[in-house]
Amino acid sequence: MSNSSSIRHFLLLALADTRQLQLLHFCLSLGISLAALLGNGIIISTIACGHHLHMPMFFFLLNLVLTDLGSICTTVPKAMHNSLWDTRDISYTGCAAQLFFFMFSITTDLSLLTIMCYDRYMSICKALHYRTLLGSRACAHMAAAAWASAFLNALMHTANTFSLPLCHGNALGQVFCEIPQILKLSCSKSQLRELGIIVVISCLGFGCFVFIVFSYVQIFRAVLRIPSEQGWHKAFSTCLPHLAVVSLFVSTALFAYLKPPSMSSPSLDLALSVLHSVVPPALNPLIYSLRNQELKTSLRALMSGSFSATTHFQLPSVIGPWCTS
Repeated sequence: MSNSSSIRHFLLLALADTRQLQLLHFCLSLGISLAALLGNGIIISTIACGHHLHMPMFFFLLNLVLTDLGSICTTVPKAMHNSLWDTRDISYTGCAAQLFFFMFSITTDLSLLTIMCYDRYMSICKALHYRTLLGSRACAHMAAAAWASAFLNALMHTANTFSLPLCHGNALGQVFCEIPQILKLSCSKSQLRELGIIVVISCLGFGCFVFIVFSYVQIFRAVLRIPSEQGWHKAFSTCLPHLAVVSLFVSTALFAYLKPPSMSSPSLDLALSVLHSVVPPALNPLIYSLRNQELKTSLRALMSGSFSATTHFQLPSVIGPWCTS
């Protein structure tokens, strides 16, 4: 029996038993990390250098990319370090920092994806009011609200989780520090506090999900009313990448945290942790680059060094409005 005051480090889940598999995991993690950093870095450079991309959709995409980079840098490096040096240790403060930044990243992701959905809805369904309602100041305020609310949420969770007395050892059943695994080490009924906070945050997350679904119902109804095939293509090219990213993020997170206890196993938990913490940030650049014609054109222009400056915060060329009030 021990308590949180005597714990100086935690033991993370071992990814492999043999040295060969540990080195293989290190190489795979390194490859995924480099690919994610390269892909997200290219999107950042493209948006920053492409003046005609200085509009709300790409401003929020830039924020999302920065959050994805933070998510990758929070969980993967420590797992790579442990695999390379054949260790499982993470310090108490390091675990708290990892939990904080992980919660900060996923909360910001959800907030930004919801805001991006609102942007797509306004650009298609309320196009005549788009420039007025989503000017540069409004976009900056929404992005700041997303980052600030995520910071407060992560701070609240981290402070509350690490204030619980821990008396069931220091071994975590995960490759990085997350709330459910730390709660398993607590023997205090005060963990009900954290469970209550999780329920509240889950309700807010569910509200974001309902808002996204409702918005896309309206968007697809509007798209079906567009008479030209070019209008269809333009609308789908901007909406489908966002919808794919939302689906990937929500489905992996829901399955990871809401799966039945009977389905829980160390190998499945490990696979799901990688799926919802590493795969979405790594795939987001590819998803947006494949479907978004403006981004692909700007990327080609960046490679050839032929950017031309255009008006700041242009109105998207989707014809509207097509939604009923």
